[in-house]
Amino acid sequence: MIHKRRSHTSEGATFTRFPFSHLYTFISLPLIIGSSLNEGQLLLAIQAIQKDPKLSIRKAANIYNVSRVTIAKRLSGIPSRRDISANSRKLTDSEEKVIIQYIIDLDSRAFPPRISDVGDMANLLLAQRDASDPCTPIRVGVNWATNFIKRQPLLRTRLNRRIDYQRVHCEDPEQYRGWFRLVQNTITKYGIEESDIYNFDETGFAMGLITSSSMVVTSTERRGRPKQQQQGNREWATVIQAVGAQGRVVPPYIIVAGMNHLSDWYEDSPFPAEWRVTVTDNGWTTNEKGLEWVQFFNQQTKPTKGVYRLLILDGHESHHSVDFETYCKANYIITLCMPAHSSHRLQPLDVGCFGPLKTAYNRQLEKLIKVHFTHITKADFFTAFYTAFQASITENNVKGGFKGSGLVPFDPESVISKLDVVLRTPSPPGTPKTPRTLWDPKTPSTTLEATAQSDFIKNRVSKHQNSSPTSIYQAIDQLSKGTQGVMHEVALLRARVAELEEANSTLSKRRRAKKTRIRNRGTLSIEEAKDLIEQRALKDQLRSEKREERAQRQGGTRATRRCRVCRGLGHTSKNCTKVEETAVESCIEVAN
Repeated sequence: MIHKRRSHTSEGATFTRFPFSHLYTFISLPLIIGSSLNEGQLLLAIQAIQKDPKLSIRKAANIYNVSRVTIAKRLSGIPSRRDISANSRKLTDSEEKVIIQYIIDLDSRAFPPRISDVGDMANLLLAQRDASDPCTPIRVGVNWATNFIKRQPLLRTRLNRRIDYQRVHCEDPEQYRGWFRLVQNTITKYGIEESDIYNFDETGFAMGLITSSSMVVTSTERRGRPKQQQQGNREWATVIQAVGAQGRVVPPYIIVAGMNHLSDWYEDSPFPAEWRVTVTDNGWTTNEKGLEWVQFFNQQTKPTKGVYRLLILDGHESHHSVDFETYCKANYIITLCMPAHSSHRLQPLDVGCFGPLKTAYNRQLEKLIKVHFTHITKADFFTAFYTAFQASITENNVKGGFKGSGLVPFDPESVISKLDVVLRTPSPPGTPKTPRTLWDPKTPSTTLEATAQSDFIKNRVSKHQNSSPTSIYQAIDQLSKGTQGVMHEVALLRARVAELEEANSTLSKRRRAKKTRIRNRGTLSIEEAKDLIEQRALKDQLRSEKREERAQRQGGTRATRRCRVCRGLGHTSKNCTKVEETAVESCIEVAN
């Protein structure tokens, strides 16, 4: 229902009637402020009573203008309502702590869970707790996982990024430190200046494909995600690029698919005179093109100080051919290859240049498609690429790439600190065990602590006569809390093991499955394929039965196998006695 303002005029004055819904704002705000002020006055009253034992509760309540009943409750140990867990809370503190630790552990191994997975963890623990009534299981609400993450200071939601599993497993700090030591030693050994340090790599472009999504503005009435048209030309082009540590950009070396160079590529080309264009069958780089590029690189760059230049590259085959290495050695170009699957962190071009270049090229494609370019030709690609290159491969981006990769200025820890590795400090060898008599009661987290806690409880029980049992109760509660945490963690790990076992079973079935050819070429429906498999199995069975009948007619034995050494039936060369005798005789001859 929409409330409209109604204006009333009386004796020249105009009054406006506001809807009652607005009144809640003006009432609730003073209540919120008043509650915080009242809490502060309440704390002052409690502190005054604690400092002055002669001050009564009633008098303190009158002085600080608070309720004496509330003061009495706080002094008796009853906390405020906002400090008490909600009555509708379904998970205990220990269950929530186990979920938090499990999430952090998954994140450290590059498997961060989704918000829905967090809800599944909570439901799993609730199902384990209420296993006695499987008909009506307790489950968390739809928004529980989101609210849980918001109220946990150790958790937050972020957009994840895709990364190859090889790169995750190769993020070893020691391997990265070895790489930086190699770079530093090479620079020192050959006396290479920062201005003579270069990095080169190639990157590919599908000429007519927009490879990333972008933020756009649409109508509020649109349902679903907006669509972005693209031409769809998947013809491949490769760009070999080199940059220097001082921000220098070597002219690019562009490889496109084709056999011949066409005149329209160059008639209206925006390329500078020193840029190079070459062709291959598929637009990919080859060993021959790699050698041509390093010759081009040697022409474009000369050492500023000294004799040597340092060229940092990855492990691509074209970068390590014999001709490539021979030419570099003859021209005093020192090549260093980065560790495997580490270019996303150690290569300046990947860190600071290629990402902006791809984004800028996608924008140029969008502009061409908006003006109805129905086909992106090589000439169109050259124009779009040149504009994107000018906008992205800049001096600042090049310097930022070398800085982000820890090379110039030389700062290895700026890269190593970003690795998703959980470092665990082991206990020093020979550390003496803490005497059980000096054990400080707390919630145990290891088997040794659990044993010490148990011994502490037994000791206190044996000595307990007329003293207060409070310390025993506290120790038992701590032991129970630790046990519950272990059980919750075991429940999550059991679920994880079940997932892994199911995946392993699927892979095992896939490996054991027979890969038998049932038809050469053509198209098959599922039903036709199953019929052909059944027919083949029937033929194999009939063939086996005929073989057994033939063997029975010949000698009455089942000729299932024949040895290829002695041509005997019923065994193979693996368990043939003649093979064993031959092996023994050969050993004796060698010994003699």
